[in-house]
Amino acid sequence: MSLETKFRLLATDNAPGQEVRQGQEGLAELMRGDVLEGRPVDFSHGDVDAHEPTPGSFALFEEGFNKGAAQAYTEYRGDIGIRQQVAADLAAFTGAPVDASDGLIITPGTQGALFLAMAATVGRGDKVAIVQPDYFANRKLVQFFDGEMMPIQMHYADADETEAGLDLTELEDAFKAGAKLFLFSNPNNPAGVVYSKQEIATIAALAEQYGATVIVDQLYSRLRYSGAAYTHLRAEPINPENVITIMGPSKTESLSGFRLGVAFGSSKIITRMEKLQAIVSLRAAGYSQAILRGWFHEPEGWMDDRIRQHQAIRDDLLALFRAVEGVSARTPQAGSYLFPSLPELAISYGDFVKILRLQAGVVVTPGTEFSPHTANSVRLNFSQDHAASVAAVQRMATLIERYRA
Repeated sequence: MSLETKFRLLATDNAPGQEVRQGQEGLAELMRGDVLEGRPVDFSHGDVDAHEPTPGSFALFEEGFNKGAAQAYTEYRGDIGIRQQVAADLAAFTGAPVDASDGLIITPGTQGALFLAMAATVGRGDKVAIVQPDYFANRKLVQFFDGEMMPIQMHYADADETEAGLDLTELEDAFKAGAKLFLFSNPNNPAGVVYSKQEIATIAALAEQYGATVIVDQLYSRLRYSGAAYTHLRAEPINPENVITIMGPSKTESLSGFRLGVAFGSSKIITRMEKLQAIVSLRAAGYSQAILRGWFHEPEGWMDDRIRQHQAIRDDLLALFRAVEGVSARTPQAGSYLFPSLPELAISYGDFVKILRLQAGVVVTPGTEFSPHTANSVRLNFSQDHAASVAAVQRMATLIERYRA
């Protein structure tokens, strides 16, 4: 693959905050009716003004700043004292030991962790099993590192509410065909579904049977709604040297501005990631690393309140979408994403997403970012002001009717 092709496939027009770079050619003649008034809402990412960072975060950052050089110039994999605390917290949370010295690295966001983990495990021609739909960067990274994608369908819309709907037969077929890496998010981004204990147990068993490595993105695993059971892959019977788990405080805790993530598991892969981080960014920002001292140590009741707030928004938006003929959406079990499918429209779904921003002040992410099979879906991050998000979806419903086929 040529460099030109590689970077063309890394298109960012629909990434959070990048919508302003989209062209408007040909949209004027497609538009119907007037602009709808209302407070603009950007559902491409969460609103940290509506859901503020965890209390005490800036004080921890200030402590790191005041510590000076010792905090600014940590090991490439992060300050050892912070790693020790985080490792203990993650071990308690996931139900399996975490080696602070050799099995954990602090990265510039979970996106940085994902890039490093993929770079450490994918070579030219390697077969990589990925889920469809799943986080938009997954397939882009496989392509960038010249890997061969082996898509595994997740039938989330038709699955029982207790399962994600992963096609486990397809996954085993991919392993049989030579896939040595499986990459997935749990909870799933964009659908918000959680893998059942049986699904996780089967993934672990198949990875063991075929000697495959698994990278699991668990970014939203703390933001789980009532009744949602969760199984950590790394706590299943699986070789710990074949698993990398990625987490961070950027979403549920609204700390995305500090750009912090962690990857933990295989010491061999973590060592590779550190070597690469050394030439990409040296380390996660030293002063920001100090924020991790407050992770998993929020004030009593704070996490419960945050979950209740998001569940209330989720439920109101679901009710609005389900009141629109032809719109369907599975109830997310965790995270802050809705992934509704839209009815047939008189314009392309891609044009509708652009017109939605121009005529309603509503930004959503097109489903094609997550799978070629979900072009009729859009993703909304509902970590927003409650009233503003309700009004925005009401405007969206108006435009669905306006452009219905």
